[in-house]
Amino acid sequence: MEIQPDDPRRPDVLALLEEHLADMYATSPAESVHALDPDALAAPGISFWTARDGDLLLGCAALKQLSGTHAELKSMRTATAARRRGVAGRLLDHVLAASRERGHTRVSLETGTEDYFAAARALYLTRGFTECPPFEGYTLDPNSTFLTLEL
Repeated sequence: MEIQPDDPRRPDVLALLEEHLADMYATSPAESVHALDPDALAAPGISFWTARDGDLLLGCAALKQLSGTHAELKSMRTATAARRRGVAGRLLDHVLAASRERGHTRVSLETGTEDYFAAARALYLTRGFTECPPFEGYTLDPNSTFLTLEL
C-alpha cells in the first residue's frame, strides 16, 4: 500500500467520493452532513491523499488547515472492497504524521453518531482522540461527535 498526494477530481477518486457523500446523506440528515465535495477538497489549505495498491484505489483522507497549529481531518474513506485491511489506520497515521511535520499541535474532526460511524469512532479513539466541543464553525448537533487529538 502506497499513500501519496492525489487529485480528488481524478475519475476513480470521484467515484469513491460520490459513494462517500451518498452514504453520508443516507445515514445523516442533510444539515448534519459536513463532507466536502471534490472541488472543495482541491482548494488551497487542504491536503488530499489516496492509498493505492498499484492502480487500485483503497481509500482517501484530507487535512484542512484551520490555523497555524490546528488542522481538521476530512473525508476519511476506505473503498468497500478494501475494508478490514488496515487502510483507514494507515491513512490516519499518515495524515497525523503530516500534521506533526507541519507544526500542528492539534487535529480535530467531526463524525457521525449513528451506528454506521461506530468503526470510525473506534479507530479515532485508538489513536488517542477524545471528545471535544464543536470547533471552527460547527455547532452542537445530536448527529455529530467532535473529537480532537493533541499532538
